[in-house]
Amino acid sequence: MTDRDSVFLRALGDAASRLRPEVHEYVAGPPAGSRSGVGRGVFEIAGSPYRRIAGLLRIVSGPDVALDAYERDVPFEIVNRLAADGSRPRLDAERSFRFRRGPRRFVDTLQVGRIPGTLVNTPGTDGRVELLLECSVTADGNLMMQSRAARVRIGRRRIRLPKLVSVKVTVIDGWSPEHEHRTVDVSVRNPVLGTVLRYRGWFPYEYVPS
Repeated sequence: MTDRDSVFLRALGDAASRLRPEVHEYVAGPPAGSRSGVGRGVFEIAGSPYRRIAGLLRIVSGPDVALDAYERDVPFEIVNRLAADGSRPRLDAERSFRFRRGPRRFVDTLQVGRIPGTLVNTPGTDGRVELLLECSVTADGNLMMQSRAARVRIGRRRIRLPKLVSVKVTVIDGWSPEHEHRTVDVSVRNPVLGTVLRYRGWFPYEYVPS
């Protein structure tokens, strides 16, 4: 293990020691001399089956969140950038999807939550939606994040969304021993509509010198 710092390690605390080494290397953040990392791979499946309502979703979530495509074997790139708000680390992520119907982008920010073991996820560029994610380590040493609450910003207020219009987010950052590459599996579900966003795939990852 290393003495590096990241939002994930702060949220997990002592539980981070149960991460498998390959996953720990990824979530520990960039080493000294680097502020970002880049991964390029293929999503086995990516996007939303509700392509036609992507425009309505953008009204709530803002730009760079809703995806109006749903395809298989989608090349992608993820860029993670380490930032900070005062003494608190922050992770800014950008995912670029190369759909056959054209490129799409999904961005979000992660910060350590006030509740132990949690992260605050703000998807999109406008910060209209805020998700509280609970972090844990799976039995096979992967990182799991599951949403506990969703809030939407209205003016200066943040209102908790009722269950019927809210979403349940599950993210698993893992490692495939068989293929020796990093894996990611993300699902976003609504109690009424079912799965509204999904992407699952693999990628190699490297840090970029500052």
